[in-house]
Amino acid sequence: MSLNLESKKEVVAEISARLANAQAVVLAEYRGLPVEKITQLRARARASGVYLRVLKNTLARRAVKGTPFEKLSDLMVGPLAYGISVDPVAAAKVLHAYAKENDKLVIKAGAMPNQVMSAKEVGSLAMLPGREELLAMLLGTMQAPVSKFVQTLNEIPGKFVRALAAVRDQKEKLAA
Repeated sequence: MSLNLESKKEVVAEISARLANAQAVVLAEYRGLPVEKITQLRARARASGVYLRVLKNTLARRAVKGTPFEKLSDLMVGPLAYGISVDPVAAAKVLHAYAKENDKLVIKAGAMPNQVMSAKEVGSLAMLPGREELLAMLLGTMQAPVSKFVQTLNEIPGKFVRALAAVRDQKEKLAA
């Protein structure tokens, strides 16, 4: 289906708006991937908060012009699906995991603001923990000193009570 000029402008504006808030963009070639597989990929992407779109490369080049992802323009060749996410790791995780399952989906490149990544670097990014995991790890790290401090404070009266119990037992033993 061919897009008229107004539709093309709308698509470019929509993608530009998505890119304005994005922290990562991943390009994946989907040549030979059946429609039902692409639909599954879109569902996974949507569940992870990743905007996945198949675009004409000329429209994508216009959309990235003037954004921190402008350096990707040279890599926009062939049938590509564009994964755009606010979470820097989410797009890489979704597309990398799906590419492992389906050899027809090939990650071509990726980008974070003002930095282009190779397919290998996108794979490395996908191995990093996600935002929620990192926040949980940070919270655990922050809570550890506090919980240890509380345990230490709780141990002082506990030792005192155990010492009193030992003295009582010793006196009972001597009395008996």
